Amino acid sequence: MAKQLVEFTKLDTKKILINPNLIETVEATPDTVIILNTGRKLLVKESISEILDKISD
Repeated sequence: MAKQLVEFTKLDTKKILINPNLIETVEATPDTVIILNTGRKLLVKESISEILDKISD
């Protein structure tokens, strides 16, 4: 079962909480971009592997 909310860090160092069920894709371009199923894109400091660790149980 997925976690309720996961904390990420935006490039301006602000912390945000994301429902992992809303994550559609994650890209490294070289910044890490989280694309939500709503179409919204978020740039975060975490790497793809860190994101995977955070959303995995």
